[in-house]
This record gives sequence, structure tokens and C-alpha cells, in this order.
Amino acid sequence: MNIDDLAKGIIAGERRALARAITLVESGRADHRAAAADLLAKLPSDRQALRIGLSGTPGVGKSTFIESFGMMLTAQGMRVAVLAVDPSSARSGGSILGDKTRMDRLSREPRAFIRPSPSQTHLGGVARRSREAVRLCEAAGFDVVLIETVGVGQSETVVAEMSDAFVLLLAPAGGDELQGVKRGIMEIADLIVINKADGDLKSTAARTRADYAGALRLLRKRPQDPGGYPRATAVSALEEDGLDETWAALQELIEWRRAKGFWDHTRAAQARYWFEQDVKQRLLAQLETPQAKDDLARLSDAVAEGARDPAEAAAEFVSRLRAD
Repeated sequence: MNIDDLAKGIIAGERRALARAITLVESGRADHRAAAADLLAKLPSDRQALRIGLSGTPGVGKSTFIESFGMMLTAQGMRVAVLAVDPSSARSGGSILGDKTRMDRLSREPRAFIRPSPSQTHLGGVARRSREAVRLCEAAGFDVVLIETVGVGQSETVVAEMSDAFVLLLAPAGGDELQGVKRGIMEIADLIVINKADGDLKSTAARTRADYAGALRLLRKRPQDPGGYPRATAVSALEEDGLDETWAALQELIEWRRAKGFWDHTRAAQARYWFEQDVKQRLLAQLETPQAKDDLARLSDAVAEGARDPAEAAAEFVSRLRAD
């Protein structure tokens, strides 16, 4: 693989080059990691896409929403990339990676690019290298990057560390709506979208939207939000109704943050966060050496047998790592 040719292909917007590059950055092999770092260094850093994180409970219609939303944006002349993180099996480690089959129209759209990736063991439904994949999509000239995550949970707030706006997708008639959503997700959501606002559920969706709008007003106002945000909208992804309102709300929010300087501040804070995360991952990688594994197994057995105190054994293990 010629890194220079690959970089030129990405900058030219070639889909095949982008797909190969994402495969490269997702690889865990040491030589691939070095090649990926070389590739990223050759790409321009002045191209910025609107990064939208999207999450929702299983069955809420994330794929249908993304397809309808993406088709609306491409019809306006924009290029849209979708990075769909698919759950990995805890037993086999495999993933279905069937997002393209659920977004048939969007997958055939020349202005769109869909890339499913396995979550593997990463918390929050965001693959460790998703941030680098976003960077590649920006370098390829995409205007909007949609990051679809596995599902709703407290740990999923990590998606906010790589997106400019976070959208929480919910369904109407889901029981006790206000109690059913984790507070941590509510606090980072910029927009709550009630999907399936059609047919018999249309009136229910309107009530659900009103419930969330009232709940959002009770949350502490964030400095990066203008008046009226976070807000709730209702859409029908199936009938493609309400998508314009959702897009207008996102644009209004982003334009305000750009004008007030929050866009640049957030991007800088995110870069710092991912630097620290990469340092932690590299430190954890030191546990994979043969000597470290032997020491860990020996001390673990001693702790399990009651011969060593857990805190004392942990301190000894760390001191051995430092010595090495």
C-alpha cells in the first residue's frame, strides 16, 4: 500500500481510497498503526465537516432516520458520510455490519458514503478509531459526518467527544418517557428527536415531544447553548416529515456556536481529550507483553488465594512496569 497515493486519493474524494484508509486506521497491527499515523500526517487539517453524533434505543428507527435525513442533505448538494458502529458479540467478537442493507437508497447515492464498523470491546458504542475515520471523511471533502452509535447508556457520552452536535432519537409511546432516559444522555443531547410521528402515533409523538421539551427546560443551562436549546422535535423518517425542521434546528445551533467561539473551543477540547485517551491506551498496551502477563497472572493467583492484599499486589505490579 502506497501511503502517498492513498492520501492523494482521499484528498481527491475517491471512495475506494477512503474505504481502504478506514480499514487501515481500524487495524490493530503495529505496522498498520505506523502507516495510519503517516497517512493522517499527510492529510490536510483545514477541512472541517459538521459532525453529528446520533444515538437511540434499539428499534427506534435510527437507520431509517439516517437514510431519510441523508437523502434530504444529498438532495441539497451536500456530501454525507455515515459511520455506523455495529455491536460486537461478547462471545465470538463478530458483528453483523448490515447497515448498508438497511439504508438501501442512501448506499446507492453517489454523494453518500456508508461505513459500518464493529464496536469490539469499546464502551459507549464508539469504536476506538472512529475519530480517525471522521478525520479521513473530512479530508475526503464530506460536508456532514453522521456517527451512529450502538444504543443508549451512560457510557455512550463518549460520542460527544467527537461530534459537534449530539442527537438523541426516541420513539413515542415508550412508557414513562421521562424516567426511561438516562440523565447523562439528557445532559449532553443538543436535540431530542421523537421519531415515528405518523399514523396512529402522531398525536402520541406530539405529547412526547412536549414532555421532553418541558424536561429539558428543567436542566441546567449550558454555556454553549443559545436560548431554546436543547430542544425537542418530532419527525416521521418513514414519511420524511419534520426533517427540515430538525436540520434547521441543527444549523441554528451550529451557527450560533461558531459565532460565539464555542465551535473552535470544543474542537480544541476534543483534541486534548483524544490525546489523553491515546496515552491511556498505549499505557494499557504495555500489559500485553509476555513479562507483564506473567507478573499479572502470578499476582492475581496470590490475591485470589488470599496470600496477598489486592492494593499491595497492584502497587508491586505497577512498580515492576515502571522498572521495565
